[in-house]
Amino acid sequence: MKIIESSIEIIYPGTQKEWIKEAQFIELAARNCYKTENKITPTSWKKFVKMIKDKNHGAMLEFGNFICKIITDRGCSHELVRHRMASYAQESTRWCNYSKEKFNEELIFIKPGILCYPGSAAENCWIDLMKSAEHSYLHILEQPGCKTDQARSVLPNSLKTEIIMKCNWRELLYIIALRTAPDAHFEIKKIFNMIKDECAKYMPEIFS
Repeated sequence: MKIIESSIEIIYPGTQKEWIKEAQFIELAARNCYKTENKITPTSWKKFVKMIKDKNHGAMLEFGNFICKIITDRGCSHELVRHRMASYAQESTRWCNYSKEKFNEELIFIKPGILCYPGSAAENCWIDLMKSAEHSYLHILEQPGCKTDQARSVLPNSLKTEIIMKCNWRELLYIIALRTAPDAHFEIKKIFNMIKDECAKYMPEIFS
C-alpha cells in the first residue's frame, strides 16, 4: 500500500512557443470573422486574445487546444468526466492488474483531506479500510479463475488513477471556474487550482 499526493502535468502546450502558437490560432480564426488578418503581427495575439476573453467571445477560444495528465483519485475522476466537451483516456482497473510486478504488487491511494488530522480516529479508520481493500483485491486475484474485472469490485474511490484530458480553451476556462468555486470538492479544487496556476505562467492574458 502506498499513499501519494494528487498532481498534474501539462502535456500540450508544453512550451511558451506552443502556447503562443495556440493563441495565434485563436487570433487568426477571430480576425477571419472581421477580415482584419492584415493587422496580424508576431505579438498582436497578446492584446487580441485578451480582448476576446474579456468580451466573452467563447467560440473563438475553442480554437486553442489543451492536453493535461491528471493523477487523482477515482472519486475525483468521476466528477471530471462529467465535462462532456472534453476527451479522456483513463487508467483502466479492468485491464491493469495491480498484483503484477510492474505495479510493485500493491495499490496506490491518493491522500485524502481526512489525513490532515494525523493520529485521528478518522485517519486510522481510512488507513485500515485501504489496507483491507488492498488485501481483498490481491486475495481475490489469487483465486482460480478470478480476473481483474472481478477483483476491481472491491476498489475504493481513494484509489489512484491517471487520466489524460484534452479540451479547448473555452471548456478549460469553464471547468476551472466551476471546479475552483468555494463549494467545489477539495480534491478537484486542488487539481484545477494547480492547472490554472500552471496555465497562467505561460498565458496570463487568458488564465490569470
